[in-house]
Amino acid sequence: MSTGSLSHQVEAYYGWKKNLIRELARYQDWLQSNELYSDDIASRLQRGIKLLKEDELTLAFVGEYSRGKTELINALFFSEFGQRMLPSQAGRTTMCPTEIFYDRASGKNYLTLLPIETRKEESTLAQLDKQPERWTTIELDISSPETMKSSLDEVAKTHSVSIEEAKSLGFHEDMLDHDPNNRNMVIIPAWRHAKISMQNPLLERGLRILDTPGLNALGSEPELTISMIPSAHAVIFLLSADTGVTASDLTIWQDYITTDNADHSAGRFAVLNKIDVLWDDLQGEEYVQQSIKKVQEYTADHLSMAVEDVLPLSAKQALIGKVKGDQALYEKSALPQLETLISERILAEKERLITKTLLNDILGMLQNSQAILSARMQSLSEQLEEYQDKGVSKELMKDLTEKTQKDYDFYYKKLITLRSSRRLMKSQGEILQSLISEERLEEQIRNTRERMKDSWTTIGMNREMGKLFDFIDHDLNNLASEARLAEKMVLSIYKRYTEDTRAQHLHPKPFSTAKHVRALRELKSKADSFRRDPRNIMTEQTLLIKRFFDTLVGEARLIHNRILHESTTWPDEALLPIMQYTLEQKQLLEHQIRRIKALSRSNKDAKAQREQLKAMINDNQKQLMIAESIQRHFRKPAPVQLQQKVVNIAGLAG
Repeated sequence: MSTGSLSHQVEAYYGWKKNLIRELARYQDWLQSNELYSDDIASRLQRGIKLLKEDELTLAFVGEYSRGKTELINALFFSEFGQRMLPSQAGRTTMCPTEIFYDRASGKNYLTLLPIETRKEESTLAQLDKQPERWTTIELDISSPETMKSSLDEVAKTHSVSIEEAKSLGFHEDMLDHDPNNRNMVIIPAWRHAKISMQNPLLERGLRILDTPGLNALGSEPELTISMIPSAHAVIFLLSADTGVTASDLTIWQDYITTDNADHSAGRFAVLNKIDVLWDDLQGEEYVQQSIKKVQEYTADHLSMAVEDVLPLSAKQALIGKVKGDQALYEKSALPQLETLISERILAEKERLITKTLLNDILGMLQNSQAILSARMQSLSEQLEEYQDKGVSKELMKDLTEKTQKDYDFYYKKLITLRSSRRLMKSQGEILQSLISEERLEEQIRNTRERMKDSWTTIGMNREMGKLFDFIDHDLNNLASEARLAEKMVLSIYKRYTEDTRAQHLHPKPFSTAKHVRALRELKSKADSFRRDPRNIMTEQTLLIKRFFDTLVGEARLIHNRILHESTTWPDEALLPIMQYTLEQKQLLEHQIRRIKALSRSNKDAKAQREQLKAMINDNQKQLMIAESIQRHFRKPAPVQLQQKVVNIAGLAG
């Protein structure tokens, strides 16, 4: 694989999404020209276009200090600058979480930093993200690598503070380094969070990198471990080939990566960095490869993962090879294997998710439209055949009008009934939302905080922590009970509707909160462990309250919001398939009636009327051909899938 293959694959992925956006716009035009457009369909298509335009692929690089995370990011994405752009030297360089992306909205290159002192506030990172005035912003000059590197060095800046000050900022004393110039002081990062926007082909195409600090800072920034790492599409876990899996490595893996609420839909992969320390000119290449394989198998066993998901490489040698144009060194560094993994495994999963969440939905809508047009065309063809046998007469035109009107009345009444059912679902949705409203949760959180402040004993505070999670659990039980009733109601609506055999392929979207409910139940177990932790018994009250609300309550809020989102969107979308089907049937029949009436009113002879009827059939056929063309484009394999098919075919041919 060449050094540019990852760029080519990301470019192909971006091009595939652009084509999908173009086909969605084409489908929208097709619906409008066939009078099949509606507000519901418009909102679904707009959501799809937005999803494709804003889609990002987030890779989180996680690991203990000095494992080479930043060096690997430099090798993968910044080698064209001819030097290390991100601070990457021995010791603790990445002291604060750093996001690397391209701000497509502003089109600017910049570094923006959030002061560590903001940790003393109750504001979350998400809230502070909306307050640009709180951040320090430095413009980046990408035309001058030296100037840019100097600006980026700011990310690694630190402060020397008292132990009391560090504690007030949420750091654990035993996880901080002492200032070598003053043993009474400790070293903390100057910044809480850093964001780098930089024009780069991969970043421009929606790739987003999350560079994380080591174990002590991981535990100190709740949102990093609650939402940012768990929601990354893939995690690249860095280890050192000369040490294997250490105790602190295992702590990060178990506490922050393989958690129940983590998504990581594109996978978790371990990188054994620094394999160049195992390169041994005296022992020979075979010995080196055996040593690397041994560490690889040991790592896979300790992390309970497949051996092929553990990649030995040397980020340092890869960067040197790329910068100096030394292809042999680049190949020996084994970085190409990681680039292959990113392009073939991680991008393939993103393609699968887009296909699952968007394309299958759009294809279902398109197939409905095609089925309706096909049925109408068949009906017209039957009528034309009858006219050719019997000749066109007023009686036959009247029969056709009456039959079409009867079908129209059927779907018109169905639509009225469905609109009534939808109003009922809206009311049901309001009940679901009231059971898990944000206001209700926030009021309980405020009350819990006040009662914990007023409590004089650890036992009293622990009791209040437990009560908060019992309250959430009670709400979830009520929600589940009400949701079951709502789902039964939806199923009965579909059952009545699909007595029309043509609509038996329609199915409702299920109410899916099970994953989030499991995550909250798991969080309750974490809260129980937190309450029993001996370290917390010895912690000062104010710090204990802050730690509890920053971590456990913060995580509960995020999961609660996901359940609330589902409770808000599901009632609107549960009846959409039959609503769309019915509306399209009604609109097509309405269009058909107008054309038949115009045909019957015309003074043309029988032959001319038959020709006009043929023209209607031909028009339908053209519209079906356009729909089939759109469908073929939607069904085209995504780039990685296509590449894998070509490889398989080539393998078979060989």
